[in-house]
Amino acid sequence: MFRKLEEVERKFERLGQELQEPGVANDQRRYRGLMQEYANLEKVVLSFREYKKLTKDIKGNKELLDNENDEELRRLVKSDLAALEKEGERLEQELKILLLPKDPNDEKNIVLEIRAGAGGDEASLFAEQLFRAYTLYASLRGWKVAAASISPGNVGGYKEVIATISGDKVYSLMKYESGVHRVQRVPKTEAQGRIHTSTVTVAVIPEADEIDIKINPVDLRVDTMRASGAGGQSVNRTESAIRITHIPSGIMVACQEEKSQLSNRHRAMQILYAKLLAREEEKARKDASDARLAQIGTGDRSERIRTYNYPQSRITDHRIGFTTHQLSDIMDGRFELIIEPVVTHFQAEELKRQTTQ
Repeated sequence: MFRKLEEVERKFERLGQELQEPGVANDQRRYRGLMQEYANLEKVVLSFREYKKLTKDIKGNKELLDNENDEELRRLVKSDLAALEKEGERLEQELKILLLPKDPNDEKNIVLEIRAGAGGDEASLFAEQLFRAYTLYASLRGWKVAAASISPGNVGGYKEVIATISGDKVYSLMKYESGVHRVQRVPKTEAQGRIHTSTVTVAVIPEADEIDIKINPVDLRVDTMRASGAGGQSVNRTESAIRITHIPSGIMVACQEEKSQLSNRHRAMQILYAKLLAREEEKARKDASDARLAQIGTGDRSERIRTYNYPQSRITDHRIGFTTHQLSDIMDGRFELIIEPVVTHFQAEELKRQTTQ
């Protein structure tokens, strides 16, 4: 591991030198690529340098213990040494996780799809609330959320909402949100006060670039229409909504949330690229026997991953057996309270898999 870390540190230093070379900033594509690679290595290198300093301090304390006769000083050194060794173990574990093979999609923006499932109107209401919670979480992280299409429910809420979320490492944190989210609560319309169970499905799809997926323009059917819903007069008077159908796959994408047809078309194409890439990765997952390839993609959205129990203010992630009673905080945007334990669990599982190979 340490040989690999030294190689990473040398590469980091080389990249730093390249970024300072005259004329590098003039080639924006190369400059952005170098900056991205430099930023990706920075956390690993800083942690490694901290670990090396800590190791040096531990060695110094041990040498002091070997040569010191003063019992009071020895007691202080032992206490300091125990704290240093504990921190060293934590840093070593962190470095092992940082060296895990990276998901190539981790740096990407995402397409988020939330659909009401079982439970009728209550499912639509929860779909809207879940989207609001993700939007608040995105805002706290400095991400940008842009709705592409919204289908309202019969009594409010959303039957379906599709949005793009862009920012720093969005997919790396959101990728484990794919699946069935179950809510248990008393509906406002329930006179008897009985707990009602409903579900929504969430799909998190990494955004695709044109270089990832090639689309032949002749394979597209583009329809324009008037936007529906509360889009504002300027939206409803003009045919600004776009529906694009990819004929070979049958995938259809609609976008109506922007005021201009051009903006809606651009966002619809972004979503289409992402869906086609997800389709290819789904095929790879089915065809591949390799365990690593089996983890590619969006996850099984038919799996019930989480329950939101309102009467007990409890949220449980069934995949990792984690429960917290901070439901109201999470629904107000503090999604890191449930996302971070999930990410940590799957990193630990991957680390365990790597060490047993």
